[in-house]
Amino acid sequence: MKIDKTSLAIMRQLRNGRIPFKKIADELDITENTVRSRVNKLIEEDVIDITGLVNPEKIPGHRVVMVGVKLQTMNLVEKGKEFSKLKGVISVSVVTGRFDLMLIVLLKEGYGLLEFYTEQVSKLEGVQSVETFVVYKGYNLKVPYVL
Repeated sequence: MKIDKTSLAIMRQLRNGRIPFKKIADELDITENTVRSRVNKLIEEDVIDITGLVNPEKIPGHRVVMVGVKLQTMNLVEKGKEFSKLKGVISVSVVTGRFDLMLIVLLKEGYGLLEFYTEQVSKLEGVQSVETFVVYKGYNLKVPYVL
């Protein structure tokens, strides 16, 4: 699917995922059916997801951490997929720099860093080292609730 100016404008409006298609159509001076078909195509093509996000700072006992992972192997994509399936993992990115992967992880009471590392990460082969970055305060940080 080619992403044109109209699709980008629709995606910009969908920052508020609850906005009615009619309101988007009126704002962009296009038909509601155009908005509906574009949104459905964007979802089908895995360009967008419309989902509820939470502010982890507002949920008692929850915390977000970022984890830098150094691997023993250069099989970055396969390892990234493995990490993405771990409990609490919101996202995994293959990155440049001193780490090979960067993870964003949601933790809660009873499932903290110790459990994440001992019950999840320890089961994966090829992990050379990890470094944890605790998010004390996030700005515009909203995440899907994955726990």
